[in-house]
Amino acid sequence: MTSFAESITVDDLERDPYPVYARLRAESPVAWVPAVGLWLVTRAADVEFVTTRPDLFSAHVDGSPLDRSFGGPTILTVDGERHLDLRRSLDATYKPRVVASYIDELVTPIAEAALAAVLESPGNRAELMASYFEPISVLSLGAVLGLGHVPAETLQDWFHGLAMGAINFEGDPGRQRISDATAARIDAELRPLMESLQGSPDGSTIASMLTVGRMRTIEEVMPSLKVIILGGMQEPGHAAGSCLAGLLADAEQLDLVRSEPTRWDDAVHEGLRWVAPIGTQTRQATGDIDVAGTTIPDGSPVGAVVASACRDDAVFEDPDRFDIRRVRRPNAAFGYGPHFCAGHAFARGQEAIALRLLVEALPGLVLDPRHEVSFRGWEFRAPTELRVTW
Repeated sequence: MTSFAESITVDDLERDPYPVYARLRAESPVAWVPAVGLWLVTRAADVEFVTTRPDLFSAHVDGSPLDRSFGGPTILTVDGERHLDLRRSLDATYKPRVVASYIDELVTPIAEAALAAVLESPGNRAELMASYFEPISVLSLGAVLGLGHVPAETLQDWFHGLAMGAINFEGDPGRQRISDATAARIDAELRPLMESLQGSPDGSTIASMLTVGRMRTIEEVMPSLKVIILGGMQEPGHAAGSCLAGLLADAEQLDLVRSEPTRWDDAVHEGLRWVAPIGTQTRQATGDIDVAGTTIPDGSPVGAVVASACRDDAVFEDPDRFDIRRVRRPNAAFGYGPHFCAGHAFARGQEAIALRLLVEALPGLVLDPRHEVSFRGWEFRAPTELRVTW
């Protein structure tokens, strides 16, 4: 008889992973899911255990889609001193106190320009994911990286293309070709810039990655730079869209952030919990390891499902409900342990600015009743479109 975990399909997860995760948490919190070739760990306590024990669960995964697609080990797929070395190269830009010193000045004009374009939309109707949140996300990070010269459309193409390979657990050749072609275009575009920065570093993230602490080769840095382009450019915009979808579905909560702007931080935090923009952290068992009464065999790939941890009813009351008034608790959206997202403060700050400016400018903002909000994805999840009117 086929078990529930064996019956799960990729399409089930892409359409809506949360009912799948809820059943796994209840029945099989550590389960081999053949469709994605991973042991999925879904309860919050177990997700934290897996992601904070690099001695038991290595960030290096044999045959990792990330390493295969990005051309080598990345900051996400190495542990120990090698990981710390790459992480230190990002601190000059992304430590919370550093982010606080520049985030408003950087993001506000970018968001204001995107907002001006939205306000010119015919009929006071707009689709906000592609026309507002994604441009703000890619241009904000692009500026910090040192890619201010690259158009928003190109940056959006880059992260969409890289995503095809980063989550290609099924080994789909068509998706891999798109990812490989995108990676090649990024190499061609960025290598001359990186060669220049090796000799004349500026204050950009790319320069820091190449020079802070020690000189690093382009080959060392490029795979991790692609990770930042993918996650850092895509996820803040997608998380902001999910947050706004939650707010627009509940006028009382929308009124709350309008009347109490200090609540935007709560709204961003809750949006990240409600729909975690990145669904899993992948690990590899370093031995036969017991997790919640199930033995994960040595060498097995493991998906620590942070999106499921964020909706674990052992931690969060009524977890499927978006509610910025809930008692605030830490959540797993940015991961745990040594690989906790380096850009978390940048992402939160960017989201809050984009959301606040939009809501303040459009007091009549509502969901367009002609279009239902639909979400898609399990590794990367966000509204496919967010159509509004005002």
